[in-house]
Amino acid sequence: MEIFVLFGSMTILLALSLPIGISLGFATALTLVYTDSVPLIMIAQNAFAALDSFPLLAIPFFMLAGSLMSYGGISKRLVTLANAMVGAVIGGLAMVTVTACMFFAAISGSGPATVSAIGSFMIPAMKAKKYDDDFAAALTAVAGSIGVIIPPSIPFVIYGVVSGVSVGEMFVSGIIPGIVIGLSLMALSYRIAKKKKYPRAEKNVAIGHAFKEAWWALMVPVIILGGIYGGIFTPTEAAVVASVYALFIGKYVYKELDFNTIYDAFKDAALVNGATTFMIGLSMSFAAFLAMEQVPARICEWMLSLSSSPAMILLIINILLLTVGCFVDNISSMIILTPILLPIVTKIGIDPVHFGLVMTVALATGFVTPPYGANLFVASAVSGVNMVRLSKAVGPFILVMISCLLLFTYIPSISMSLVWMLR
Repeated sequence: MEIFVLFGSMTILLALSLPIGISLGFATALTLVYTDSVPLIMIAQNAFAALDSFPLLAIPFFMLAGSLMSYGGISKRLVTLANAMVGAVIGGLAMVTVTACMFFAAISGSGPATVSAIGSFMIPAMKAKKYDDDFAAALTAVAGSIGVIIPPSIPFVIYGVVSGVSVGEMFVSGIIPGIVIGLSLMALSYRIAKKKKYPRAEKNVAIGHAFKEAWWALMVPVIILGGIYGGIFTPTEAAVVASVYALFIGKYVYKELDFNTIYDAFKDAALVNGATTFMIGLSMSFAAFLAMEQVPARICEWMLSLSSSPAMILLIINILLLTVGCFVDNISSMIILTPILLPIVTKIGIDPVHFGLVMTVALATGFVTPPYGANLFVASAVSGVNMVRLSKAVGPFILVMISCLLLFTYIPSISMSLVWMLR
């Protein structure tokens, strides 16, 4: 009965459009009042204990680095480089959008941030060249989901903290899958562009010059991953280094950061991180109550009783993750579901790093699935396309994401080959 009260109240609160963090906190509080066996202070205690974590400090600093780079002119230089590389292809602006999102993903670690930074340039550019506005918005929303797959990635940090696996290994596992998703989206964009006769982009700058301009931005993932695997700093320290680097480049190299823009960058990062931290803390309390009620163990037993086939269990888990992603934020989903699902996959011999990648890709698909896809809301705000039209236009791209998800699920070497080399 306690579980019914917990999940029932959470569903009702989400249906009333309350923020996910508040919904999780209220649902946990109502259940504790109903059971009357655990004091309400448990919520605050678990939230505080969960946030008192050195690895979690990586999240605000990666957010700050992405914000500083966006204000510091890095996003537009990445767009220029992408244009020089692939703009001449049929549907060039669509290709530029995906490529720029892949570049920015290696900087920001956030899906919505990638959509906002790249979409503000590319959606108006595509609309000006007579691309359908719903196509432009849908493509940008889906391409932005690569932001949580190509390292650095905030969900990878969350998964590493909750599961205990190496954050560095999680970062490495996302490199090849992120590229595969990007190329798949480009292939679909090419097909649509050819069918609808979308124009090529105007190549305004030589690739050599564009690469030189974007060089400092492209060094960010090299510094982060190289520093982690070189033993120079931890993932959290890497996030701090990325923030300092972004500030230096924006201020002294590109010279687009002044006091006002630095203030705006810090303010934006603080606002987003405040909401995220609040949500993480209450998600941890929610997950702690699930553990107290032995829900993970029960679900593990039930799911293993359904089938002894690892392939079938992974399919069931993917369906669950895709469904949850339609309604719940990926960070909260990661915190709540990892303790439930990880024991199941380890029992059937799945590497926790591989599962973390699969889980992240599945939940990243939730960024673009109605009704609560965060990337859809950002793309809708930037483009002016209403959610109904956008939800229809995003359908083919979601199918590509799901196809890639199944590919990564059943061919572990795609995500794990680089990890195995570095172990």
